[in-house]
Amino acid sequence: MKIAIVGTGYVGLVTGACFSEVGIDVSCIDINEEKINNLRKGLIPIFETGLEDIVRRNVDAGRLTFEIDLIKVLHDVEIVFIAVGTPPEEDGSADLRYVLDVARTIGKNLEKYLLVVTKSTVPVGTAEKVRTTIREELNKRENDIEFDVASNPEFLKEGNAVEDFLKPDRVVVGLDSAKAKSLMEKLYKPFMMNNNRMIFTDIPSAEMIKYASNAMLATRISFMNDIANLCELVGADVNMVRRGVGSDTRIGSKFLYPGTGYGGSCFPKDVKALIKTASEYGYDMEVLNAVESVNDKQKNILFKKLFNHYNGNLSGKTIAVLGLSFKPDTDDMREAPSLVIINSLLKEGCKVKVYDPIAMTECKRIIGNKVEYCNTSYDAAVDSDALLLVTEWKEFRVLSWRTLIKIMRYPLVLDGRNIYERKELEEIGFTYYNIGG
Repeated sequence: MKIAIVGTGYVGLVTGACFSEVGIDVSCIDINEEKINNLRKGLIPIFETGLEDIVRRNVDAGRLTFEIDLIKVLHDVEIVFIAVGTPPEEDGSADLRYVLDVARTIGKNLEKYLLVVTKSTVPVGTAEKVRTTIREELNKRENDIEFDVASNPEFLKEGNAVEDFLKPDRVVVGLDSAKAKSLMEKLYKPFMMNNNRMIFTDIPSAEMIKYASNAMLATRISFMNDIANLCELVGADVNMVRRGVGSDTRIGSKFLYPGTGYGGSCFPKDVKALIKTASEYGYDMEVLNAVESVNDKQKNILFKKLFNHYNGNLSGKTIAVLGLSFKPDTDDMREAPSLVIINSLLKEGCKVKVYDPIAMTECKRIIGNKVEYCNTSYDAAVDSDALLLVTEWKEFRVLSWRTLIKIMRYPLVLDGRNIYERKELEEIGFTYYNIGG
């Protein structure tokens, strides 16, 4: 079976690599010539556990190739996945120009039956726009070649994307033809050998499932952050509250961890897009508007605690920030809370020292040399007036607090992920703040 994946970003590259891993011939397409040349050399543009090994192995085996031109492979494949970017517009809507550009290219060059699948996260109705665009181009050619469209949203967790793809908890496919269903069943059969977890729906429902899933997870995060902030006011311990709430089997414990707010490439963008879609139909997503508002405020919660501790006098203070990526095991800093915190610190005249195991190159690309980049957590802490834990990388779990109290100018720790023990730090001599404690 031969397929093409258009777009070699996070979703497209993981999708292509994992399909090739089970023996499917995959051509990954991207108009960025430099990126394609690097991928051919085995240079991976993103950090994702296990991805580099899979890419190199399947390139060497000849099952995974990288091309600049979709037209070159279009006549040899049965399925084309559209996995290009859908960046948010200023009003929160998804920019579909790249998706429709691919559809236009397909329509202009289609010569035999093809199944076109949207893999990008797109608003409800996008697959129909893809269908219309292809049909318009075929009509210009006075051609009536048969094709189908389908929606196959991704549910990949950054840092665990390869495992998620190879062992999915569900595969959602929206379609409207028996031929398309047969092709998608054949494509995903290697992943369903032990338990068929494919869910077939109509196309609009599949598109909505993706947005609704991310919106639900974002809602749980903002809800728990709201509860954490209230816990501080009433004297409750949010960690105890979270355990009690999460023990209810109707609720569960996942995504009930208080922190500095959600970020990344999915939740912020998808919540905005769903709110925008609703507004286009005259409906107000009141819950999601609140979710977004809570999250925006939560990203600065550590800064506010620091600001209050020093009575608003932060000018000249040296602040150590541990963790820059929006979550562990990725270098992704899109919508990361660390950027909001750093910006607030710089505005107050602080010297900011940062350390992250993976994301410092990405941070430098985004904000340049406005901060000092350090080689270890301890380098960042030297002569600092506070240490802020923003991202819970594993190497931050056990720090030598007795070393840190000697090298810091002032023993102040602000734990944005609630991974440290207040009693332990206070016995050593630290002043300790967490979220909802």
